[in-house]
Amino acid sequence: MNKTFTIISREYTTRVRKKSFLIMCIIGPLLFAGMMIVPTYMAQMEDTEMKIIAVADSSHLFYGAFPETEYLKFEYLPNADLNKYKNEFHNSRYYALLFISHVVVSSPNAVHMYSNKSPGLGVRMHIANTIEKKLESDKLKTFGITQETLNAVKTNITVRSVKLSESGDEKESNFTLAMIVGYVVGFLIYFTLFFSGTQVMRGVIEEKSNRIIEVIISSVKPFQLLMGKILGVGMVALTQFAIWIVLTIGISAIVSPMFMPDVENLNETVRIQDFMDTGSSIATQQVDTDLINRELTGMLLSLHNIDFAVIILSFIFFFLGGYFLYGSLFAAVGSAVDGDTDTQQFMLPVTLPLIFAIFVMINTVQNPESALTYWCSIIPFTSPIVMMARIPFGVPYSQIFLSAMLLIITFIIFTWLASKVYRTGILMYGKKPSWKEMYKWIKYKN
Repeated sequence: MNKTFTIISREYTTRVRKKSFLIMCIIGPLLFAGMMIVPTYMAQMEDTEMKIIAVADSSHLFYGAFPETEYLKFEYLPNADLNKYKNEFHNSRYYALLFISHVVVSSPNAVHMYSNKSPGLGVRMHIANTIEKKLESDKLKTFGITQETLNAVKTNITVRSVKLSESGDEKESNFTLAMIVGYVVGFLIYFTLFFSGTQVMRGVIEEKSNRIIEVIISSVKPFQLLMGKILGVGMVALTQFAIWIVLTIGISAIVSPMFMPDVENLNETVRIQDFMDTGSSIATQQVDTDLINRELTGMLLSLHNIDFAVIILSFIFFFLGGYFLYGSLFAAVGSAVDGDTDTQQFMLPVTLPLIFAIFVMINTVQNPESALTYWCSIIPFTSPIVMMARIPFGVPYSQIFLSAMLLIITFIIFTWLASKVYRTGILMYGKKPSWKEMYKWIKYKN
């Protein structure tokens, strides 16, 4: 046991002292914080390029109808001679030429915009929304319906989800919030398992190719070496993950107030901006603030109903269980080959369940109660990812316990099997073993 602790200490201290570990401890939180802050910041940016759009309206319905902004202007041409304006366009100062056909009332494809650039989605949505609202208003007047009447009958409904337990307790939940949490923890489990397992495999290959393993194996049993390496790398992953959480929260808390909009402004008119175009502030529409406030209130009410203690403890357990399972398999692959290029034939069967679990996880956050989701959250090869995606939606403790027990039994069995492959393969050089030969290694007796 002391030798195992020595190997764990060596693996841990060697890896945490590497520059790559320190660099990733810094880059990781910056990337995570950036993914939360940058989209919001870009959504608030405005394109400061002046855009003048010439309007040739053969329907004579939209003269002066397009709202202008600080950086978007419209000039209405005296007639709709399209061919003439297209020929003169490249010598003009216009950003684009907007042509509205006289059949625009009956044809949805009667509007064309000509430009030598690619107009942003925000500009196109601004124009399309204006034309749609104008035509809708004219049609309403034709039928004797005023806009005030239409606004009066408009109704927004928010369906609040309340989970009712067998004991009669009620707990409000929010599907959107649970979906976000499920996505985050599921992907974190996937990336952590994959990269940690790859580190174990490459560490074994490096020691084997440098012939260091021959010295180490003379004083320690192969199983002790395997477990020490797996536990050491696992502790490194947990340490890095803890650093990422602390630094990400700290960076987000410091930087987000500089870029995030003031929450108090939600009580005023809210604008939805097009995230695909940084100049999309002109492509806005008025939104029912009561609806948005209800959605935000629902998410906040559901936030304290999410049992984060269960999520954190489950994350640690399912990460360790999944890591022991896949780490032992990655170590077995590393012991059976002489270099990274030889791992391809063995990597697919090991990584395929992880990839499949990602696809199931995407289905899980949309339909957490499906049969596929249930069984994949129980089966040990996919349960670390799928079960973590299910837990934010609320999973009976009996199912979590069943999944945990099966995962423990499976990683014990496969760690034992992997150690038999590791014991033989670690001392073999210059030969590419087949699956059949690796099966023979498992059948060897001590």
